[in-house]
Amino acid sequence: MPGGNKMNSEVEVLFGAGAIGEAIVRRISSGRKLLIADYSEEKLYTMKQRLEEAGFSVETIKADLSSRKSIKEVVAKAQSLGDIIGLVNAAGVSPSQASSSEVLHVDLYGTSVLLEEFGKVMAPGGAGIVISSQSGHRLPALSIEDNKALAMTPTEELLNLPILQPDLIKDSLAAYQYAKRTNVLRVAAESVKWQKRGARINSISPGIIMTPLALDELNGPRGAGYKKMFDSMVTKRPGTPDEIANLAELLMDRKSAFITGSDFLADGGITAQYWFGDVEEVRDSGTTK
Repeated sequence: MPGGNKMNSEVEVLFGAGAIGEAIVRRISSGRKLLIADYSEEKLYTMKQRLEEAGFSVETIKADLSSRKSIKEVVAKAQSLGDIIGLVNAAGVSPSQASSSEVLHVDLYGTSVLLEEFGKVMAPGGAGIVISSQSGHRLPALSIEDNKALAMTPTEELLNLPILQPDLIKDSLAAYQYAKRTNVLRVAAESVKWQKRGARINSISPGIIMTPLALDELNGPRGAGYKKMFDSMVTKRPGTPDEIANLAELLMDRKSAFITGSDFLADGGITAQYWFGDVEEVRDSGTTK
């Protein structure tokens, strides 16, 4: 395993011990310290074991993405390991897993806090990726005022915005769509602050990616609709974590030094089908990434 003085170490931080996050850090963490944060201690243990067996230097910390205190603890742990050169946020809950309130607290508020807190400590030349979702692209265009509010409202006031109240957010799917749209807007807004530290931050909005959660969805009540939807796509299949990781690796690399504050839709063309195609199943599809 890599050794050396911790103050000279470069540190990558991963929030979310899932398949997409693991695929990304396998590409970017060789020769660096890797800190993995997740709410599930079981997931942390199994991912740490796999990665250490593959030669990576791994630390873990239990964390709650919906808690600023918890996120600050992750920041402090990462700083104790060395210079924070990378952040990957692949954590979150889906509308099939959680209530509207939980989705907004974790996926919207938590991601906003993460961008804010890590934006204060990133090393020059560092880069970050937020894994958002195609679902954010399913919302109709918002007003300039609403876009600006979602992008720039102080984080602790975000959940009080009128646009995020229960009279408009009527179910967990709507909450998820607004959360993912907000992720993209906050990445753009926070990138301005990250630039002051010489660091970059972008987001990727995946379509349906084959993860354990996606497999559950495909085997559930909506499975037939998903399969019809795949038939309409250029790929004829869902994506893989490695395909998202290929893009993330590029965006985290110095080859992408001219790219920051941007979102990249990687969904096999299904969002284009949703808005401009004639495949009915696409409009009824879920949001699993």
